Amino acid sequence: MIGNVNPNMIVLAREARGLTQAELAELIGMSPTNLSKIERSDIGINDELLETIAEKTDYPVHFFRQSGEIMPENLNYRKREVVSQKLITPIHAKVNIIRKHLHFLTMALDIAAPNIPVMEVTEKQSPQKIATKLRQLWKIETPVIEDLTRVIEDNGIVINSFSFGTDRVDSRSILTDDKFPIIFFNSSLLGDRQRFSLAYELGQLIMHTFNIVPIDRDVSHEANAFAAEFLMPAKDIKEDFKSGISIPLLGELKRKWKVSMIALLYRADDLGLITPNQKRYLVQQFNQLKIRRREPMELDIPKEQPKLMKRWIAEYRTKTKLGVVEMAALLFLKVDEFMELYY
Repeated sequence: MIGNVNPNMIVLAREARGLTQAELAELIGMSPTNLSKIERSDIGINDELLETIAEKTDYPVHFFRQSGEIMPENLNYRKREVVSQKLITPIHAKVNIIRKHLHFLTMALDIAAPNIPVMEVTEKQSPQKIATKLRQLWKIETPVIEDLTRVIEDNGIVINSFSFGTDRVDSRSILTDDKFPIIFFNSSLLGDRQRFSLAYELGQLIMHTFNIVPIDRDVSHEANAFAAEFLMPAKDIKEDFKSGISIPLLGELKRKWKVSMIALLYRADDLGLITPNQKRYLVQQFNQLKIRRREPMELDIPKEQPKLMKRWIAEYRTKTKLGVVEMAALLFLKVDEFMELYY
């Protein structure tokens, strides 16, 4: 802290708005060098400059007076392709802000972090076996998980969504300071991809977040393998493929399993139920029908709605008799952003 201002929060506010140091410096009429010194705690900041930074980043002044560090990035982003740091940075900043909100709520309401089953991938314990074990531990008895969001939140893991500002990043997971897990997903996701992304991040939490993972391990591949088995158990879905695979069948199975047609095709391939030539032919059909990136709208899976964090906010407001304006201020937000995130 410099005086009563936390330079980390200047960085967080700037990055959450997608601004570089040079861009914010220009907005506030300062050299990038001096802004860099402020963010590094090398020089102080007066009230007038603080108010200008607050105005240009659209955060209340007291946002910059809260304590805390910025959680460093980890490997738990689910991305569709190589993504530039410029796109990742504002997502990471907003994740950090919401992580602080969750930490506040769990402390204020005295909610202990859930006891997540932690399992390690070994030669004898594959991601698929871990998915099967978790289904057993969580007493998931039906092959199809009708509401994955509810299942995850019923087991104490918070889910939150906001617009990531890009369609190249789907999700990520992180822990609060007291090890409370939270999964984030891009609010622009369609229902089928949302569900697979949630299962992917669940796999990251179970297999990787609490374990030391060798750097040469492909954690993304492991999380995908976990998600596929968790959402489409091999022993059950094999029955649906026993009469062959076609585009119309994949459409029918999408409605049943609530995952994308292409995910079903890859699942059949992973299970050795189609030949390379069959897979190639079906992928060509996807491309010819122009449904590779956007499957038919009539087959869209409804989006699932996270409720746990909103429920805790409502509980805290009831307990403290706080209005929306006061609650937003308590979370260091302006009212419109608070409403957008939590209502």
